[in-house]
Amino acid sequence: MNLVVLTGAGISAESGIATFRDGNGLWENHRVEDVATPQGYGRNPALVHRFYNARRAQLPQVQPNAGHAALAALERAWGQRGHFLLVTQNVDDLHERAGSLNLLHMHGELKQLRCTECEAVTRWEADSHPDTPCPACTLGSRNLRPDIVWFGEIPYHMERIMEALDQADIFCAIGTSGVVYPAAGFAEMAHYNGRGCKLFEINPAPTGSRLFHHVIAAPASTGMAQFMAALGLGA
Repeated sequence: MNLVVLTGAGISAESGIATFRDGNGLWENHRVEDVATPQGYGRNPALVHRFYNARRAQLPQVQPNAGHAALAALERAWGQRGHFLLVTQNVDDLHERAGSLNLLHMHGELKQLRCTECEAVTRWEADSHPDTPCPACTLGSRNLRPDIVWFGEIPYHMERIMEALDQADIFCAIGTSGVVYPAAGFAEMAHYNGRGCKLFEINPAPTGSRLFHHVIAAPASTGMAQFMAALGLGA
């Protein structure tokens, strides 16, 4: 039995990380177009670096919640049943800190920078600036950008994700709005993969999609217990 779980901003919001959809589309008082698009970075790279520096600095102040912990426990409990894959749209490190291992960040990570010249990815926890030199670059590049997939860019790991969805027997979407593609199409891919995949949604405000067989109208911190019980794993 192959299990694929998708998490969105809702699970991190329970830990105190704001989503860009709050405040009429503003993200921490910034227009999304200014801090989450290649065009915004081109116009004002210093602003974009300051924005992600602040998000990165926030990480030690927040902790994984019960939803993160339950997903890590589910991965361990799945054991010999089959393959488990956790795909997250979130760029924080809360899943890792909760203990999740088989994890793909499709939208990148706050604690990474990517060189626009040599494409090397560097783990990074300090502040960054437009003139921060790339540690790996033989070209002397001083154009490290946040390793974040912005609007208009192709998410990471799509080939692996598509393969997992094609082989999924169970799919669960947690805390995601279901409107941002390509992730918004994952439920449909799983639904029509020809394996009779069972689809679950955990969301305090369900999307209303008819693709899901089971809808748990609750935040991840409480809804995960119901999901694990449905899988026969108890609370």
